[in-house]
Amino acid sequence: MNTIIEKILDHRSIRSFEDRPLTEEQIHTIVECAQAASTSSYIQAYSIIGVTDPEKKAKLAELAGPQSYVEKNGHLFVFCADLYRQDIVSEMEGTDVTESLESTEKFMVACIDAALAAQNAALAAESMDLGICYIGGIRNDLQEVSRILNIPHRIIPLFALVVGHPKNRSDKKPRLPKSNIYHENGYQEDKQEYIDQLEAYNETISDYYDQRTKGKRNDTWTGQMADMLEKKSRLYMKDYVEKQGFKKH
Repeated sequence: MNTIIEKILDHRSIRSFEDRPLTEEQIHTIVECAQAASTSSYIQAYSIIGVTDPEKKAKLAELAGPQSYVEKNGHLFVFCADLYRQDIVSEMEGTDVTESLESTEKFMVACIDAALAAQNAALAAESMDLGICYIGGIRNDLQEVSRILNIPHRIIPLFALVVGHPKNRSDKKPRLPKSNIYHENGYQEDKQEYIDQLEAYNETISDYYDQRTKGKRNDTWTGQMADMLEKKSRLYMKDYVEKQGFKKH
């Protein structure tokens, strides 16, 4: 164990923040750490938009849920898959890279690059005793998010990251057992063993909610997932992604 591992293992999402903005130094450090993340073939296919305008934050908070902590936090970062600068590179170098940029592979590269950068940013923030929460809710209406944030072609806002000084620290949620996540030398194919692991996890989660809510809630993880996945959501995404110049082949 060391302080980095301890900080990673102590992660929990924070959804209530003090009314205190991050300092410019904190923002700079978080972005610098994000940029230090690994990137496929040095392409650096992502961008980060910091949102400080109160009106824009309020609009994004409404689109995301509404979720009040998207508006009230220390700083709001929006992580984007970004191949726009590669279009500029193409112009500068006199090449045609359209087919490459519109491939599923480059779409995946941009999403992965953004996710790696965001996790570095999250860890940097948590190392400064700040709280964080990822916000996938901005994908409820990316057309409107794009309008608010002036998003050009070949850029997709993927998720936001709220960062701030926690008002209170929420409980740490139990994760799936390692045996259900980690497979050695090939995927574990025994379905009954998989089911047994998930049933054991359901008991853990049910106990967690029961204790956290003093008996008011005791639902299971598989129940949550089934309910969530049964609801159709964000079905416009394929059209939006293609409209932005990604994943056409």
